[in-house]
Order: sequence, then C-alpha cells, then structure tokens
Amino acid sequence: MRTTITLIPLLFVFGALAGPGVAQTPDDPDLPAVSGSEPEFEEWDVPWEDTRPRDPFVGLDGSIWFVGQLGDYMGFLDPETGEMYRYALPEGSAPHNVIVDTEGFPWYAGNGDAHIGRLDPATGEVLRYDMPEGVRDPHTMVQNASGEIWFTAQRSAPAGYVARFSPVTGVIEAVGVPGEEMRPYGIVLDSSDRPWVAFMGSNRIGTVDPETLELEMFETPFEGSRIRRIGVTSDDRIWWVDAAYGFVGVFDPVSGEMDQWQSPGGEESGLYAMAVDARDRIWYVESNRSPNRFVGFDPATEEFFSVSEVPSGGGNVRHMVFDAASNAIWFATDTHTIGRATIP
Repeated sequence: MRTTITLIPLLFVFGALAGPGVAQTPDDPDLPAVSGSEPEFEEWDVPWEDTRPRDPFVGLDGSIWFVGQLGDYMGFLDPETGEMYRYALPEGSAPHNVIVDTEGFPWYAGNGDAHIGRLDPATGEVLRYDMPEGVRDPHTMVQNASGEIWFTAQRSAPAGYVARFSPVTGVIEAVGVPGEEMRPYGIVLDSSDRPWVAFMGSNRIGTVDPETLELEMFETPFEGSRIRRIGVTSDDRIWWVDAAYGFVGVFDPVSGEMDQWQSPGGEESGLYAMAVDARDRIWYVESNRSPNRFVGFDPATEEFFSVSEVPSGGGNVRHMVFDAASNAIWFATDTHTIGRATIP
C-alpha cells in the first residue's frame, strides 16, 4: 500500500535535572514477599519453538495477542481454553510489539524490515505501512485517544526516532533524537495523551509535545544509568526502571523533582519489563536473576511490598501490560511462555 510520509524538522530542548537525592533500600537479594502480596501466576507454553514470543496485549474480548519476533508471526491465545493460533506475517518482519485498536484490529511493529502492519484476524491479511527513509526499526507502540500510534525506533541512525503514525491518513511524522545511540525504547502516554519515552542508550527520559513535535529530555540522577522501560501513574508522574544500576525511579513533570529506590535484587538485578496497576503500584521484573523475579513497589508508602519468582524461570521478561478487567499483568518470557500474574 502506498504511504504518505511527512518528516518533521528536528526540534530539541534539553533539560538536565540532578534530582533532589537518591533514596535507597538495602541491597537484599533475599528480601521475601510480604505474605498475601504475591501475584498468582499462570503460564501457557507457546508451541512454536525458538520464536521468542513477546509483548502480549489484551484484546477487546479478553483474548491475548502476542508476536513471535524470531518467527514472523502474530499469536492469539484464548485464556479460557488455552487455545493458541498463529497468523503468518511478512517474511523478515521480525515483529517486536503488538497493540489492539478500538475496533479490535491488532497492529504490530515490523522491527526487522521497517514497517507497521495491521492484521485482519478474519482473513489473515496484513495492511502494511512502510517507514520513511532512516526510520528502520519500529520498536514499541502506544495508541492515543484519537487513534494515532506513537512509536519508538531505537537503532535508526544516528540516535533513534520517536514518531507518530496516523492510520487514517498514512502519514508518519518522525522526530529525530539528538546525539548518538540514544536508543528510544519504552513509550507510554500520560492523561493528556502526551508521549513519554525511555532512552535506553542513556540516563534520560523525554517527552514530545503533540502540537509542536518538540522533544524535551531530562537526565536521571546517575550518568551511568540505562533507562529501558517507562510507566505513568494517575497523577501523571513518570516512572522508569534502570537496567544498569537496578533502580526504580520517578519524575514529577510539575515540580521537576526526581527520586529513585534500589530494587531488592541490587545493582545487578537487570530491571526490564514494567507496568502500573489500577492502584498506581509499580510492578517490574528483575531479569538478571534466575528465575526472574516480579517486584511490586508502592509509591504511596515508598516500599517494596512483593517479590516473587516467575514459575517458568522467565529468562527475560521484556515487556508487560496491566489489564484492569482481570486485575492481571500479562507478560511473555524467553522460556517460551505467555504468562498472567493476577495481582493482590
């Protein structure tokens, strides 16, 4: 399908925040979960071997969509029956992420060959939208209230892109990131539909003004931090996990203040996937521990209240989403499962 592209001039505003200080918990890898605070886990084995199932998303009817990054497919799971189905995607697409729109159509990021696609589950047909020149690896996507899709492209030269795609017009507006190998990675929307981005190649988070497409970036407290995934609570504070030093952190866009707390697993815990639940609690995974560990942090008390192991081991839990209808966090693992953590 023919696609119209609009490239936006690169507009950058840098903001550097030293942070008001760093709050830490003891480096205690054996910190137990508080009784009654552990999620209830259930995992389903994905039958297509060596395909790296990842990034599940909950459909309108409660079904689960996911992608096989190494298998060029989109998967479907019915949690009630355990039935799985596989839809073939274009060869070489290496799908990285999936979301479901308000009409029930799943969209995927074709990380391997620079496109975003929409699958029609009724026919198996894919509607494909190719990226503009330079934007070669759509990574993680979110959809705003108007139906536009914001996404990151982490390894597109020289430092990556944050972009907005309109399924109605086919227009892709790409905002270049200054510097080198900034690696825009996780992305979320706040209550005003404003995108916030984690920059995996640095210690920065940032936001794009939806009106002007001006990019603003903020430094987290430690220069050596690597910010991988990002979340937002109902008060529009922005939360992140630090893959390098093992901190969960927060930024208040109103006050400009930052704070962070070291994960129970310590500096080497390798924080990766994260999600925010309906009670504004932060859940994330320590992926460098075997088995991987789910950790719960309560911003109201500034305490870690839950630490529990992923039954399958996890390998790496790369991305996860919270579903309010089931009060559960959905995730996929490098041990080839789709998982549900029903939270207390």
